[in-house]
Amino acid sequence: MALRTTPPPLQGPTAKEKKYDRQLRLWAASGQQALEDAHVVLLNHGAGVVGIETLKNLVLPGVGTFTIIDENIVSEEDLGVNFFLTEKSLGKSRAEECCRYLEELNPEVKGYAIQAQIETLMFEPDLFDQYTLILVASPAQISRTLKKVSDFASQHEIPLFYIHSVGFYSQFSLQLPAQFPIVDTHPDSASIQDLRLLNPWPDLSEFMRMKTRKLETLNDHDHGHIPYLLILLHYLDTWKASHDGKPPENYKEKTSFRDIVRGGARSDNAEGGEENFDEAVAAVLKSLNPPSISSGLREVFDVDECKSPKMDSANFWIIAHAIRNFHASYGVLPLPGSLPDMKAQSADYIQLQNIYKAKARKDLTAVTDQIRSLEKQLGRQPAIEQKEIEAFCKGAAFVKLVQGRPIRLAERRLAEGSNSGDWSDRGKYMIQKLQDDESLMPICLALLAYDYNLEHHRNLPSPINNHPLLEKCFSEDFTRSITQYTSHFLEQLQTTSRDFDIEAAKQRLQPVIAELARSGGAELHNISALTGGMVAQEVIKVITKQYIPINNTCVFDGITSKSEVFRL
Repeated sequence: MALRTTPPPLQGPTAKEKKYDRQLRLWAASGQQALEDAHVVLLNHGAGVVGIETLKNLVLPGVGTFTIIDENIVSEEDLGVNFFLTEKSLGKSRAEECCRYLEELNPEVKGYAIQAQIETLMFEPDLFDQYTLILVASPAQISRTLKKVSDFASQHEIPLFYIHSVGFYSQFSLQLPAQFPIVDTHPDSASIQDLRLLNPWPDLSEFMRMKTRKLETLNDHDHGHIPYLLILLHYLDTWKASHDGKPPENYKEKTSFRDIVRGGARSDNAEGGEENFDEAVAAVLKSLNPPSISSGLREVFDVDECKSPKMDSANFWIIAHAIRNFHASYGVLPLPGSLPDMKAQSADYIQLQNIYKAKARKDLTAVTDQIRSLEKQLGRQPAIEQKEIEAFCKGAAFVKLVQGRPIRLAERRLAEGSNSGDWSDRGKYMIQKLQDDESLMPICLALLAYDYNLEHHRNLPSPINNHPLLEKCFSEDFTRSITQYTSHFLEQLQTTSRDFDIEAAKQRLQPVIAELARSGGAELHNISALTGGMVAQEVIKVITKQYIPINNTCVFDGITSKSEVFRL
């Protein structure tokens, strides 16, 4: 019999979904939208390669808009390291030429170029208001640029990256707002499953009893297809009956309980064993733990704004407050509602899924009711979207609050041997790293000295664009100046620890300083390209507020192909 109506055509993926298919699997449509809504500005200095390579890796995945601010004109030296310039670019604005070639990578991205001295633009109060994120490529004139940009970014809670690439070394530092919460941290899938075996709710307990009421008399097929969650709940009831209602609490008791579960499996069947019981045995140690909250979530709960949110508080704190109250009332977090794969009959697994999803919806409703009540109390409009509340409830156990720190700047008083009070809070940490032969802390310290020396010689043009000054700028005197700066720094660190071997630290610094001097301030394209990819990855984390970004400085050694993250 012919159909009276034609079925609707199947809707395949859109052109954008096809184009960004792989990355959508990483940060989903919400992350892609955040990326497309972003406007990133690059303050380009020096050779300017690492900044352009960073933008390249943002343009390709579809950042909405970018702006390049660069005063330089394209020179012969630029052509040797910057792949976004050609011979036709000679004598033209480097910002405009790089912008034009970057736009060719992705027609959906809009780029702008501003040829101007960054220092003069700093006097425009609204310069950075339109930008989502700021990139500063070293070398920046510290007193005139980086400090002002850092202060502005901190005041307006705009994320800031400061990037170095010198010879075989690179480094980038991230300055986040003082409080930067991340809900979607993308934890391991196995760790996000909250099975609530020690705190089953009535519907789950009832389903367990129905499936295990005549466990010993079930045929082999049915016995071998009982979901392992129900097997554990069944034997937990048996255990509690003989242990004053208490579940297995320590390792010894859990291993005894595991033996009981293992003993319930049948081995005289056709398969010679039962996969569902094997799953139950394997889950004992990791699933029978009392509910607890992570240190990251506890840190969120302890923030004053979480305890007492205000009308102008971000949505994050309103939701966190409601979940904090939920945890205080029930001793657990809202149930995520997800289940792992397991050996079971399809009907049983679907019913078990529905039980967990129904409980998750009930917990979500309880949290939502608290939020709506608080919104009414505070007079907040518009209401927080339901999908945002649901996402928070599902990922509540792994919420992370990153405490942003300002970018550390090179200071003149250190070069003069004065007190380095601004670094005293990280003194012991830095000493510990400097005493580790494998640590890259010497590179971090040497680049700090490198910044100071460029500031000290700020009357000189960028050395990469003026060969006659290279010899002067990176002479033995310049190397001696870097050594002097790092020596003063180490001496100040020594005041925080009597066990610090300062001479050994100075020896570890010498080859690093020699490489900076050898490079003459030049960038190597392969190092800058790799660093640009690393920075872009962290930029995307910050823009999408997914995954956990570095906190707060990453160093890369191209000689040994090693990287290390420091919290400075």
